[in-house]
Amino acid sequence: MQYSKILLSGFLCLLCTVLRAQHISGTVTGDNGQPVPFATVKIQQTTAGVAADEQGRFRTGPLPAGRYTLEVSAVGFATVVKKVSIPASGDAAVKFRLEASTASLREVAVLGRTANQEANRQAYNITSIDAKKLHNTTLDLSHALDRVSGVRVRENGGVGSSINFAINGFSGNQVRFFLDGIPMDNFGSSFQLNNIPVNFADRVEVYKGVVPVWLGSDALGGAVNIVTGNRPQNYIDVSYAYGSFNTHRSVINGALTSRSGFTVQLSAFQNYSDNNYKVTLDVADINTGQYYPGTTVRRFHDTYHNETVVANVGVTGKKYADKLLLGITFGQNYKEIQTGARMVSVFGAWHRRGDMIMPTLKYQKKDLFIKGLDVTLNGNYNLGSEQNIDTAFRRYDWFGNFKQYSGLGGERSRTMYKFSNNVGIGTATVSYRIDGHHSLALNNVFTSFDRKGKDPLYPEEEKYEHPQQTYKNIFGIGYKYDLDERWSATVFGKHISQRNIRMASYNPTGNWGDVAYKREASNVQPIGYGLAASFQPKPALQFKLSYEKSNRMPENYEIFGDPGIRESNFSLRPEQSDNVNIGASYNFRLHTAHRFSLSASGIYRYSRDFIYDRLNNNQSMLVSDNLDGVTTAGGEAEVRYSWKNMLAAGVNFTYQNIRNQRKYEPGITGVSPLYKDRIPNIPYMYGNADASLFLHDVGAKGNTLSVGYNLLYVHPFYLYWPSRGGSEDKYTTEAQLAHDANIVYALRNGRYNIALECRNLTDDQLFDNFSLQKPGRSFTVKLRYFFSKS
Repeated sequence: MQYSKILLSGFLCLLCTVLRAQHISGTVTGDNGQPVPFATVKIQQTTAGVAADEQGRFRTGPLPAGRYTLEVSAVGFATVVKKVSIPASGDAAVKFRLEASTASLREVAVLGRTANQEANRQAYNITSIDAKKLHNTTLDLSHALDRVSGVRVRENGGVGSSINFAINGFSGNQVRFFLDGIPMDNFGSSFQLNNIPVNFADRVEVYKGVVPVWLGSDALGGAVNIVTGNRPQNYIDVSYAYGSFNTHRSVINGALTSRSGFTVQLSAFQNYSDNNYKVTLDVADINTGQYYPGTTVRRFHDTYHNETVVANVGVTGKKYADKLLLGITFGQNYKEIQTGARMVSVFGAWHRRGDMIMPTLKYQKKDLFIKGLDVTLNGNYNLGSEQNIDTAFRRYDWFGNFKQYSGLGGERSRTMYKFSNNVGIGTATVSYRIDGHHSLALNNVFTSFDRKGKDPLYPEEEKYEHPQQTYKNIFGIGYKYDLDERWSATVFGKHISQRNIRMASYNPTGNWGDVAYKREASNVQPIGYGLAASFQPKPALQFKLSYEKSNRMPENYEIFGDPGIRESNFSLRPEQSDNVNIGASYNFRLHTAHRFSLSASGIYRYSRDFIYDRLNNNQSMLVSDNLDGVTTAGGEAEVRYSWKNMLAAGVNFTYQNIRNQRKYEPGITGVSPLYKDRIPNIPYMYGNADASLFLHDVGAKGNTLSVGYNLLYVHPFYLYWPSRGGSEDKYTTEAQLAHDANIVYALRNGRYNIALECRNLTDDQLFDNFSLQKPGRSFTVKLRYFFSKS
């Protein structure tokens, strides 16, 4: 914590040097009284200006006393001009109320400057998707994100299957996930990207490479922030979907806020699927031994369901708190395991369960004590558990037949191990807007981990009683300077400390079977830093540059292992990476009706102590290990087009060259044959294309009929090292082309909605991972009702 104290002292010293100056501050609201986020405030007597925040609040830079003319504009609203006087002593306060512009709003539906697009204008390499435009679909968040350039979400099967989320080649825990800026490290299996409906979010921000200090992350290569906090104060959003493979999805979101500020928020969702889709492979009858090559069978042990409820109660809009909420999250899930790492392994009884009980606290106040000082506090603690159940001593084939064995055993490893990864997280963010040009931010995130478990099949097993604990603290400080509307720069630093504790087994006497335990602890304290800058020579043109020396701490399951699946590696070192991102975006029109948006970015990363999975010595379990070096160089590009408010289309493409830089390997004389090899089993070239047609006032005024199409392409890639073995030994995934289509009919300006979707329109065999076939063609119908009141 010595570094933390030094950084904090520097922050306080800088505050003391700031001279008090006079400013103009105020709020911007619409004609409905709701805040207008990111409105532009210009001072006509100067070249200066400022943008309002998400709550419609703004504060100019220091100005001398006098009379000024302020011009306020926002997409979808008519511009307002007002004169304001600054007295000789004290600041000036003013309120702006903007009237909606019908003509502008019709364009916003396609390419307007919304809060979502303002997020994209940050200096970081970020893509923010507007989840509200997808609320009539049956997508979960993982499938919505799979359409973002640079992002690849790989899944092992259907609903609820395991996924691997990657940003520009970094995957797993190298990418961090947040819910309204709160780390999701402790949410467990009941609350994951592939079971959260897209209706749960307003927008989703994807940071590729450099991560803002206010997220308090030890991410190595990126982060995803799910934003839900900008919804109406009083609304109800209910939907139900039914689809192929007996799939049911239902969602309820709602909030009620009284005039006194008393607030109740509720979100609940449920997913169920038999996942009994057909797969084609070589199978054998376990009883007769007869072989059936290229046979189509139906999955028979892949049922999944989850149920989650998120409730908050508290107050909003008070002098002491803009938001103060106490909450509780309940969740549970059930997953049958159909296959192993490849479909040649088939199971018929093995399954897993998980539950989630997590109390939460959320506090937020802008302008606390003094103008410009904003404070956010969050805390939660997960009391949930996970259980792995494998007690049937059988072997199954793909026809559903099985052979029963006598004695005790399991399909893979006899177990009923139930454990609680009790994780608590506390976050604090303090930011201060010194004036219209300077701002500072402090962030601290503390995480505690304490695993407790027991297997009723082995009640005397001593190893389950020993502690496995981790304490991690991330402290960050950032400074942002906005020269004017064109130039912006941020510098930041992070200090991370992590302490791991375990009881290690050893043989005290040397006699066979003699086992004792001793306490072991490890401590690491890496430092990270970075910068992000943007230049906007014209309102429609922006350039970005960012760099970060990032550190990713080993995760609990990587350090302590996971019984039956993964060995522990207590000596695992943190990953380190130097990340460089450059980017540019340009928007323009042709003949007013045709609008284009172009963006491109390049990345370069060098990672040391890269954490990867390998097989243990007896080839039965995975173990995490460090790789000396990995480089990533590549880029992505996207083109968007819209015509009036009737047509929207786009295409994006990603290429990433990920290479092994480990020159020498243990047991190999000379330079490793894998040196400079492309890292296997990672897609390196892929892209998406989409198009949507909007027909307005169909059947009645306020009704909209839309037809949409989405294409996903993934280039073939090797499963194993390219330089090791012949081509027949490495296995290659085939090129993947997935076609999805949808029709949505929205009535009464979106109050009533009905949607019909088809995924995998051409019924192709699709594989995100070698030998793990995804569902074939499926159909889904969704009904949704939405109502809000300001």
